Amino acid sequence: MSEPRPRKRGKHSGKSSHHPKTPRPKPLKPEKSTPAGQLVPETAAVDAPVLNLKPISPGESFVIPEQLVGKTIVAVLRLLRPGESWSKLTDQVRRAYVSINGVACIDEVRRVALGDVLELGEKPHSQPPKASDVKIVYVDPHVVVVEKPSGMLTHRRIEERNWSDERKARQPTLDEALNDLLARRAVPGARTRSRAGMVRCVHRLDRDTSGLLVFARNDEAEAHLVSQFRKHTVHRVYWAIVHGRPADGTIVSNIARDRGDGRRGSVLNPKVGQRAVTHVRCLEQYGNYSLVECRLETGRTNQIRIHMAEAGHLVCGDPKYAQPYLEAMVRDSSKAPRLALHAAELGFIHPVTGEELFFQMAFPPDLELFARNL
Repeated sequence: MSEPRPRKRGKHSGKSSHHPKTPRPKPLKPEKSTPAGQLVPETAAVDAPVLNLKPISPGESFVIPEQLVGKTIVAVLRLLRPGESWSKLTDQVRRAYVSINGVACIDEVRRVALGDVLELGEKPHSQPPKASDVKIVYVDPHVVVVEKPSGMLTHRRIEERNWSDERKARQPTLDEALNDLLARRAVPGARTRSRAGMVRCVHRLDRDTSGLLVFARNDEAEAHLVSQFRKHTVHRVYWAIVHGRPADGTIVSNIARDRGDGRRGSVLNPKVGQRAVTHVRCLEQYGNYSLVECRLETGRTNQIRIHMAEAGHLVCGDPKYAQPYLEAMVRDSSKAPRLALHAAELGFIHPVTGEELFFQMAFPPDLELFARNL
C-alpha cells in the first residue's frame, strides 16, 4: 500500500498553514490640532531621541531639516527646548519672541518648510505686518498695483484657507488685505467674499521680499496679465544687497525643486527644472557688500536668491540659501534686519487700454538704514 501523497491547497481551499505573526510597530501619529488651533503635544517625546537635536538658547537659530518639514512651530520648539512647557512656548510665539527667516511669527500653529531658519529671540521681534501696512499705488476697475511689506505672504496657502478669521488676522496675506481695502473704499466698513469683487493674483513675491505687485480685478484683466508674464514681457527689476562685488552679466541655469539635497537650486541636466535667466548689474559698493540690480527675464521661485548664492554672492539676510549644494555654509555677518531683496520696478501693458504702465518704489526704511550702516 503506497503512502498518501500530500495534497496542495488551492487559492480557495479553506484554511491556510499557520505562520506566527511578527508584531508591527505602531506608526507615529501625525501632529494634530484642535478646531481652536491648540496643539496636541503627542509627538515631541517620540521624535526628540530619534533626531538627537541639540537644544538651542535664546539668541540662537536652527535650520529646519527634512525630518521636521510640516511640523508646527511650537512642535519644533518643543524638541529644541525640551525643558519648557507647550503653554510657555506657545506664549513666546504669540509675543513675537520667535522668527522664521528673519520675520516674526506669532502664529503658533504655522508649519515649517525645509530650510526655514527658526530663531528664538532674547527679546520680542518687531510684530509682523498688518493689513493696514499695505499701500495702494495705482487702482482702476481692471488692475491694482500695491507695495507689499516684508513678512507678508502674497496669497494664502491652500491648507490655510479654512482658518478662522481671528487666526487669519494674526497672519494676514496681501490679497486678503487688498480685498478688504478695496471693499472699504467702495463702501466704508464693507467686506466682500464674492469672486466678482476679489483681486486675482497673477504673480507673487516671497514672504520676506518687499516691493511692487500687480493684481487683476476681473477675468479679462487676469487672462491678459497672465499672458504677459508667460511671454516674459513684464518689466521686473529687483534691488538686492549681497556679499562681495558681483560682475555685471547674465546668469542662466535650470532651477529644479530638488537640487539633490531637498532644496531648490540649479541643476546640470537640461531636462530637469525650468530655465531661469537673471541679468545682474552692480550699482554701488559698501565695503564687503554691494547693491545690485537684478532684472528678471524669467520668474522662477527664489530665482534671484538662488542665482546670487550660487554665484558666491549671498543676498544679505538669506539663511535659506546660505549653504550651496555640497559646499560649506556661508556665514552671513551682515546683520541684515531681514532678507535684503526688494522689487523696485514694475512695468506692463494695461490689459484694457493698451497703455504702458511703469512703477518704481524706493528702498523701504529698514533696508535704507541697513545700507547706510554697512
